[in-house]
Amino acid sequence: MKYTRLGDLLVNAGVITDEQLGDMLKRQKETGKRLGETLIDEGIITERQLINALTEQLGVDFIDLTDLELDPELVNLVPRGLAKKYSVVPVRVRGDELSLAMADPLNFIATEEVGAASRKRIIPMIATQSAVDHAISDLYGTEGAKRAIREMQRETAEGGQQFGIGGVQTAELADDTGSQAPSIRLVNNIIERGITERASDIHIEPQDDSVRVRNRVDGMLREVFTVPKELQSSLISRIKVMCGMDVTERRIPQDGRAIVRVRMQEVDLRISTLPTVNGEKVVLRLLSRENHLETPEDLGFYGHNLELYNELISANQGIVLLSGPTGSGKSSTLFTMIQRLNTEAVNIVTLEDPVEYNIVGVNQVQVNDKAGTTFASGLRSILRQDPDIISVGEIRDAETADIALRAAVTGHLVLSTVHTNDAVSAIDRLDDIGVAPYMVASALRGVIAQRLVRRICPHCKEAYTPSEEELELLGLDTGNPQGVQFYRGTGCSECFGSGYRGRTVVAEVLRIDSRLRTAINSRTSREELMAAVRASGFVPIADNIRELVLQGITSSEEAQRCVYVTE
Repeated sequence: MKYTRLGDLLVNAGVITDEQLGDMLKRQKETGKRLGETLIDEGIITERQLINALTEQLGVDFIDLTDLELDPELVNLVPRGLAKKYSVVPVRVRGDELSLAMADPLNFIATEEVGAASRKRIIPMIATQSAVDHAISDLYGTEGAKRAIREMQRETAEGGQQFGIGGVQTAELADDTGSQAPSIRLVNNIIERGITERASDIHIEPQDDSVRVRNRVDGMLREVFTVPKELQSSLISRIKVMCGMDVTERRIPQDGRAIVRVRMQEVDLRISTLPTVNGEKVVLRLLSRENHLETPEDLGFYGHNLELYNELISANQGIVLLSGPTGSGKSSTLFTMIQRLNTEAVNIVTLEDPVEYNIVGVNQVQVNDKAGTTFASGLRSILRQDPDIISVGEIRDAETADIALRAAVTGHLVLSTVHTNDAVSAIDRLDDIGVAPYMVASALRGVIAQRLVRRICPHCKEAYTPSEEELELLGLDTGNPQGVQFYRGTGCSECFGSGYRGRTVVAEVLRIDSRLRTAINSRTSREELMAAVRASGFVPIADNIRELVLQGITSSEEAQRCVYVTE
């Protein structure tokens, strides 16, 4: 391949201008990243535009790695360290030629080093960065895990175990060369694969005859691989050592934390164990320190809901509640609110269990029931700290609710969450735990009830005409199905064949106006309360997700799974 600089190639192809190239070359020197990555990060071009330009200008073939079965023997030609260093993955061998999938086919140093290591002539092929990362994780992660498992089985047969040294510390997950104990390398493989696949949680689940490893991606669990039953103890013990838990205690649940670094990105791990009949189950929650959503638009609020959201958090007193089931994104929305309100002029104190994100400039308090710091006692102490804004992780009981609402009516803005299925039920919940109606009416400014639905992958989205049953389930007119278009993802390399990529909020925002305050305070019937709710201009969550389906943001299947089933 003739040597061509990427910037010149993109200018010649008309994708960028000379001025943009000059600006991005300066930016590249500041960031230390490659030019293509800098252009994409700065929003000058998309990854798809880069791929199209490279394929047309260089004659390099594009390869979709989604459904491609890679031969495990390929790892013998390209070492894992080399594949990760240059973000390349071997695809196939034909004679003395090795096809190499690359996000940057102009990286001639990579092709030369891989050619020297494999003793093959390299045929570069272009693939998306996410697909290459996933293929490396799948090919080398599984192979590395299997190798570690074989070594652990050999050690177990010889009567020994290796946990490695650990503790609550920052660990690099990049060493799979054999210099570490196999139990450490196995755990590293599991965690690194979870991070690569954008998993929110990793589940390690003992079964009757094996240990199942599953990743939760965009809210759905998917099995990664299984570990032999005889290695269960070593695997769980290594995780406990890593996060400072008691290795000898297997009868009671434990919690711990650790920090890992992958490709210059720090990720917090929150680990919990739970004794089951087959042994201890472990869940690792992955919290990226660099991937925080900072605006309500990032979360998925728009239009009428966005206006009400901004109105609620612009107040200087009262309580705003977030409601929804577990896993509905309440913590992310609460974090986004705090980020928005965090200025030098105010004192913000949070009470959390656990503290998930560290926020600069905010005083964060960890609930510790064993030490006597409960939500109620912690809230009392916070009120003596001259706060302007108070965030309470969750209202669980009457005592916490009473203190929070009294703080809200005495000049503080209070943010908190409750576990209810919709916004109106949050009012019922406060009544159920014994909060006086007059206090709810005086303190409550509004309730945001939300769910998370998967976004259709934009790279493989296609339109189709929905069936009458789909229209009926979403409350749409079934008389003219040809005039309505729904969308779905067909599966591609960007979404790893799932048809979805990322999630967005669907919400309903209930603002408490004067009529609603009167209805709450006077203990009216449910019918009268709902009449006041409708009169306030309230838009239910079902209407919000119906709009997202019609806009092609999510699918009718997601709408039915996340909202209409519960409705």
